[in-house]
Amino acid sequence: MALVWQELYREEVCDVPTVVTKALRDMALRDRIRPGMRVAVPAGSRGIDRIDEIIKAVVDFLKDRGARPFIFPAMGSHGGATPEGQLSILAHYGITEAAMGAPILASMEVVEVGETDRGVPVFLDKNASEADALVVINRVKTHTKFDGEIESGLFKMMAIGMGKHRGASVYHRAAVEHGMETIIVDAGRMVVEKCPVLFGLGIVENGVDRITRIAAFTPEKMLEGEKALLRLSKKVMAKIPFDDLDLLIIDEIGKNISGTGMDTKVVGRHRDLIGDFWIHPHPKRIFVRDLTEATEGNATGIGLADFTTRRCIDKIDMRKTAVNCITALSPEKAALPLSFPTDREAVGTALETVGLKSVDEMRVVHIRNTLSLETLYVSESLEAEVAGNPRLSFLSGFSGMPFDASGTLKVSFHGPEGKGTA
Repeated sequence: MALVWQELYREEVCDVPTVVTKALRDMALRDRIRPGMRVAVPAGSRGIDRIDEIIKAVVDFLKDRGARPFIFPAMGSHGGATPEGQLSILAHYGITEAAMGAPILASMEVVEVGETDRGVPVFLDKNASEADALVVINRVKTHTKFDGEIESGLFKMMAIGMGKHRGASVYHRAAVEHGMETIIVDAGRMVVEKCPVLFGLGIVENGVDRITRIAAFTPEKMLEGEKALLRLSKKVMAKIPFDDLDLLIIDEIGKNISGTGMDTKVVGRHRDLIGDFWIHPHPKRIFVRDLTEATEGNATGIGLADFTTRRCIDKIDMRKTAVNCITALSPEKAALPLSFPTDREAVGTALETVGLKSVDEMRVVHIRNTLSLETLYVSESLEAEVAGNPRLSFLSGFSGMPFDASGTLKVSFHGPEGKGTA
């Protein structure tokens, strides 16, 4: 294997608070924010770059105009579908009452906002429903279940995030009949029509998972605004630059990485009742080595892997994983793959199950996670493709997989030129 550097889109927003404040000021919201009004500010469970800075900037903006903002967890069934679990997730991201300067009201209670034309009830966090106004904040990116003009972003936040466990469960079931994009847009539109939404704040990350765009929209412009941000996100997102892989090794998966633990649009594999796909990079086998610490045992997406390690299995909180996967109508994503005591055994077994190929013909890629694709390890069979791609360059020569005496892979994704992830 050799370490390869991939040139990714890196344009970045450096001063997040200033950019957020300017975006909000430019909307001329002064007449819509009354002194003393209570404003609900959502905080999701995804590992969005500098999300604590974004929420703090929104809170400060509202307070400066005399409002009384409070934060509420907006993450569907994540955190084991408990207030305590969701508060713990927010604390991982630095979102605490002390740091934000605003109370955090965590509850799984919801109220019904109304019913869509398709007969689907729409739910909203009870605390948010009692506020004088609410805002919408989320990263805009591809969804792991489907392709569309609206995927994962502001409308998904209004539907599944703010709808808590009950809303997420209803919407995923309704999506079997009507499609996820339709349900998300229907629910989001109803929240906009029935609730006092002040604005939406959309975030796009670049190829190295840093914020590249922050845009604010009035409620009536949120739909078209999100569509534009999704087009940008698809253009700048990082991908694995190879196809027809024999084995994809992933060091870690977790809810802070993707809603499905690993981004299905990156690994090219999906199993779902709403619709399956198997696209670029089309790996024959996937080996997941571990869970992220921030996922707190939620192993949603482990069912997309063929092999894993015993240490990964031992970290799984099956209750959290089951609640999340059942709510999303994706029990298959909680299915446990074959596990092995060591990385060496897992890799060896995986390579024995891809067909009649010699070892030097195996097309293998090793990544840290699906958010970290600037550096990746590739096998010798991919050498010509690296050399022929102007966006790729070698950071090391080829050498054997570095297993230690216990059979554990010991790798660094940080290249000698200071490129990549440690």
